[in-house]
Amino acid sequence: MSPGKPLKTVPKLLCSTAPFFRQPLREAFRHISKAGFDTVEVMVTQDPSTQEPHLLAELAEDFGLTVDAIHAPFLLVTRRVWSTEPTQKIYRAVHLAEEVGAPLVVIHPPYRWQVRFRRWTESSLAEFSARTGVTVAVENMFPIRLRSERGVRFHASQGFEDLERYPYLVLDTSHAAVSNLDIRELYSTYRDQIQHVHLSNNAGRGWDSHLPVFAEGVLPLAEFLDDLVDDGFPGTVSIELDLRPWMQDEAALVDVLVRCREFCELRLAPVR
Repeated sequence: MSPGKPLKTVPKLLCSTAPFFRQPLREAFRHISKAGFDTVEVMVTQDPSTQEPHLLAELAEDFGLTVDAIHAPFLLVTRRVWSTEPTQKIYRAVHLAEEVGAPLVVIHPPYRWQVRFRRWTESSLAEFSARTGVTVAVENMFPIRLRSERGVRFHASQGFEDLERYPYLVLDTSHAAVSNLDIRELYSTYRDQIQHVHLSNNAGRGWDSHLPVFAEGVLPLAEFLDDLVDDGFPGTVSIELDLRPWMQDEAALVDVLVRCREFCELRLAPVR
């Protein structure tokens, strides 16, 4: 390594508040801050602190955190937050992002019956992002398997070959595993569109497990993070987990978050 050679750009590491969607945002920030993170992705829930810019900004300042991404309320449990009209959810999420200084908003792709919304995302998303200065990126989802069905596709777009119609993408690694998609191949193919990563491992059993990144699973997360660093990926990586097994044990919960942070920081360390 020659002295004076500039360091490669490495992705910024975030921790998502999504696992804490049933708890007050203050509790999520407390755990995340205690685990050593300084940047977060905030999922909008029924908690007013996730919806009102002044409340969110004050809470983030209290815990020394920076908000770098807003996840709009597209979960079924938040379907009535900020109206049931998806474009209204996006407008509100972008306004929130503008007010707290977050450059990115994460949305879900349209459901199959949301024809008007699908047309809007395909025709207006790029212009809307350019006009507001906030990138609105579409997350890959997965088929939902019922007992009597091989896979029910509620969303209009599932694979990345469908999602490529959108200008900006979020790669969720666990969702990709459920859809039997190779995350390293996906990144290589759609690197120019991927702005953000939801990082977790997957058990490989056909369901969305969102395991800790250091846990045994089917995904080559270390190699995937190496790919991002080698490529100089300019986007962000957000650890998004299912933390229910540890929610009743604060020490264990924080330990899982710390181990995930350290795993990612080791792979994302700047190199010359």
